[in-house]
Amino acid sequence: MSLKNFAFAALTALVLSGCASSNAPTMTPLEIQSLQSREYEAKKELVFPSVVSVFQDLGYTIANADIASGLISAESSTESNVGYQILTGTSLTNQTRATGFVEQIGSKTKVRLNFVVVSQTSSGWGQSNRSDKPILDAKVYENAFEKIDSAIFLRKNSQ
Repeated sequence: MSLKNFAFAALTALVLSGCASSNAPTMTPLEIQSLQSREYEAKKELVFPSVVSVFQDLGYTIANADIASGLISAESSTESNVGYQILTGTSLTNQTRATGFVEQIGSKTKVRLNFVVVSQTSSGWGQSNRSDKPILDAKVYENAFEKIDSAIFLRKNSQ
């Protein structure tokens, strides 16, 4: 086998292995929406600051919050892997970004949260790569919504 044919075969195998499906279960858009959403028997003016304060309680920095549109964006502190940088000469950082959408629908207020892990690598030669992976772990959303439930309860009872 010539070097050219070997290189072509190796490249083909690499490309095809990247296309292999994972065994991870896939969720339908409706299942994802159900996981990420809750409705509350409260006005948007009460729910919105509750969501903002819960993001802060969870360690996020609020990047933007606009009650008129109902959008909240927040991000965690960035974690850097120093060992990876020493071994490879490439920096690897991870950060979680969170968004919330709060909307009034009749007498109820709907909240939808979204958490995404952002991994970014960069080298001293100016090369960089970024990977965004949605967090679809039910425990993450249950924890956030439990805290939002408590924050709403406290706000309702302090009025």
